Amino acid sequence: MAAPRVTAKTKIFELEIVLEEVQPPVRRRVQVPGEVNLAVLHEVVQSAMGWTNSHLHEFDIAGRRYGMPDPDWDDQNVTDEAKGKLFRLVGQGDRFSYLYDFGDNWAHRLTVEKISAPEPGVRYPRCVAGQGACPPEDVGGPWGYDEFQAVLADPSHPEHDKHVEWVGGPFDPHRFDLDAADRALEWLAWRPLPPVS
Repeated sequence: MAAPRVTAKTKIFELEIVLEEVQPPVRRRVQVPGEVNLAVLHEVVQSAMGWTNSHLHEFDIAGRRYGMPDPDWDDQNVTDEAKGKLFRLVGQGDRFSYLYDFGDNWAHRLTVEKISAPEPGVRYPRCVAGQGACPPEDVGGPWGYDEFQAVLADPSHPEHDKHVEWVGGPFDPHRFDLDAADRALEWLAWRPLPPVS
């Protein structure tokens, strides 16, 4: 059986996702098929980072905004993200942004680090590296996250116990579990190539 033809859209895009303006650094490296649309890429970012998809979001690629169409809000400046295929919009070395939660303003920078042929038998998308824990939802953006970490680091702070209870237990901002981040993407599994025989 002949190997599947590799085209621009079937190549794998390795993206570095960096959550900006937070310390310690929070980043993920994911590999996704070039043929995914931005609606799927949104799900990849949410799952790999550890967000809960509870808020609005938007991509900005070369000055053009992509998001979810809202029938109650006729914004002519936002293109339907489901119509934008990754391989048509970006190339190797390109950078673009993803904004999550228009109240907390979690800004992410995405960089296309490399584009390569898919590996036979590999499930995509997948997370191949990362650093740092995802901040809790609704913590107040980067500024609120700094304050949250300061309170957790000080057991004598009057809000310490309340914050620990709110976040559901101890929180380590340096913690990253690669296996968990990769498993979070399993539900988005794209067609894997058959193993080479």
